[in-house]
Amino acid sequence: MRIFVAGATGAIGRRLVPLLVAHGHQVTALSRRASAVDGVTTVAGDVYDAERLREFVVAARPEVVMHQLTDLGSRDFAANSRLRREGTRNLVDAALAAGVRRIVAQSIAWAYEPGPTPATEATPLDLHATDPHRRTTVEAVATLETITAEAPEWVVLRYGMLYGPGTWYTKGGLMADLAAAGKLPAGPDVTSFLHVDDAAGAAVAALSWPSGPVNVVDDEPAPADAWAPAFAESAGAPTPSYAGPRTPWARGASNTHARTLGWTPTHPTWRAGFV
Repeated sequence: MRIFVAGATGAIGRRLVPLLVAHGHQVTALSRRASAVDGVTTVAGDVYDAERLREFVVAARPEVVMHQLTDLGSRDFAANSRLRREGTRNLVDAALAAGVRRIVAQSIAWAYEPGPTPATEATPLDLHATDPHRRTTVEAVATLETITAEAPEWVVLRYGMLYGPGTWYTKGGLMADLAAAGKLPAGPDVTSFLHVDDAAGAAVAALSWPSGPVNVVDDEPAPADAWAPAFAESAGAPTPSYAGPRTPWARGASNTHARTLGWTPTHPTWRAGFV
């Protein structure tokens, strides 16, 4: 299968591309540097250059476009929201112009409206959030998902909080630095985690999934007073202090639907994955 991967050098993309190649797929990788990805056809470009991006995608003649783009290197959430809106628009337009049937796009599993239990794919997104920063994030996620659904076939991967090599949640990563500085509070807020290798594996599996959103998270949504001390210990940081009450939307997500599609995380829980 011919696959165009946007975001091939990100935390997920670096693991996804070798998996696709190992499965026998022909991969074209979009990168800001032409030599950034070994073993595949690499094109250097910017997702905001709509005309050039369309040329790349049309020339690659892909059957599938994979959207694994993020812009969080400097924790710039506004830039990441712009990428979800404008970058997704340009990428999907390019895919449709090339006659692509299937688009697989990265989303998040913590954009759901408040509730007491882990969210399912049927739970509405939190489009009425009162916090303006959260509302901006959720609106950008909703825009990404709506644009992606313009493809004849589409899968939106609502990833849990990524941990593992190349992510914020790893020894030497951003959250480890915050933990070392005593700025990673424990408390009742619930998070669903996902090892970065499982994120890449789900993207490969999504090549044959039916259209729709899928929560791709591990088996154990957990409050921060459970996972934060474990993460801090794995990063060699002091035990976090407690903070509360629970943020209503911090509820975690259920992976039941993903499991019915045949996906199983190789890291079932952060408890083992952190170490």
